[in-house]
Amino acid sequence: MITIGSVQLWVHDQDEALAFWTEKVGLEVRVDATLDEMGFRWLTVGPPGQPDVSIVLMAVPGPPVMDPASAEKVRELVGLGFAGTVFLSTDDCRASYDELAARGVVFTETPEDRPYGIDSAFRDPSGNAVRLTQVRQTAEV
Repeated sequence: MITIGSVQLWVHDQDEALAFWTEKVGLEVRVDATLDEMGFRWLTVGPPGQPDVSIVLMAVPGPPVMDPASAEKVRELVGLGFAGTVFLSTDDCRASYDELAARGVVFTETPEDRPYGIDSAFRDPSGNAVRLTQVRQTAEV
């Protein structure tokens, strides 16, 4: 059986990303380990009560992993919200919206009724797109 363990977001600043995802969104730290000899930090967060899923907050690397021009292109795409999207699910989109907004999350879309449920959107400090959705239960076919 195949399951999803982690997904990755490119971030401009791991400390800023960590503060945002833990203090404002309410996720918890899973792993924060630095490999000094490689100059690499493995940083993951995840939702409380869902220990088998995490988001890797990955700093955009430089050489030898990525040349400077490519790294700059990745940073630009992240900043525009085009490097991927995280979909967060909630039982009450409007209440979660109010809670996150009170913590300082700035939304790009307020909760709206959609055919699949109630949906809203925000961005993290690096520009990554995040959808906050209350999925409507559909009838089984």
